[in-house]
Formats: sequence, structure tokens, C-alpha cells
Amino acid sequence: MAEMRSSVEIDTPIEKVWNIISDLDGEAEFWNGITSIRNISREGNSVTREVVLGKVNRCLQTVTIFPSQKVHTVWTKGTINGTKDLVISPRDGRTYLEGILDYKFSGLAGFLSGKIKKGLQQELEEALQLIKEKAEGKPQQGLKMEERKHWADFYDSDKK
Repeated sequence: MAEMRSSVEIDTPIEKVWNIISDLDGEAEFWNGITSIRNISREGNSVTREVVLGKVNRCLQTVTIFPSQKVHTVWTKGTINGTKDLVISPRDGRTYLEGILDYKFSGLAGFLSGKIKKGLQQELEEALQLIKEKAEGKPQQGLKMEERKHWADFYDSDKK
């Protein structure tokens, strides 16, 4: 398993941050790797969905929302197996947001796990920063508009 962690303090109340991270349909706004999301089913506070990473890597997830605490994602099928947690807690009128990725890569991605881990760590840090900017009402600078491959596309090119 490869574990990546990052955190950020956000100068806004927890409710505002919660509204952003619990909007599952808006997740692609912050996570560079997600190119599309299709919800398959919803039961209580859990959603099963298909997520496309990069150009063609289809994965299944079960996302469970624990109100005002965390969003817990389990990758159940595809290139990634493991969990992603976004955990929030109040701190003196501010919000502490921590992202924890605990992934195991299948297939050829396992051989590239070092390169992939570095890319995912960067994606995690960028996602938390974008969430912070949106919550604080700052203009989002977004991701740099440069030609680069997504880590999932590296995986695809190695299969050819």
C-alpha cells in the first residue's frame, strides 16, 4: 500500500468546507485525475459510482458521507484499490482539512507505484489548496494549463 497525506487550515467555518467536500458531483473540480463521474446507486449516506481517471481508466467507488466529519471513498474496482478520506475538524473558527490516500495499485501500475505515488501526492496537495481557495472565496488559480500526462495515462501507455 502507498499512503499519501496532506493537510491545510482554511480560514472559514467548518460548514462552508463541509458543503464543498460533500458535493460529490463537484469533485472533479478539485481532483485533476477525475475526468468524469457517473453515479450508479445511492443508499442512505453511501453512493456507488463509476469514475474515469485520465482518458480511459474506469474505476468503481463507494463513497460514504459522515456528516460534518469526513467523506470516505473506497475504490472497489479498477487501477486503484484502497481508500481516500477527507477529514474536517473545527479549530478556533477555522477548519482543518486533512486528505489521506491509502492505495494499492493493480496490474502494471504496481510496477510504476513510485512514480504514481509522487503524482498522487501532488494531486492531493493541489486538491486541498483548490478546496481552500474556494472555501475562502479567493479566485481559484486552478491547475497550470500545460501539456502533461496524468498518472493514469502513464499506466495506459505502458499497456500498449
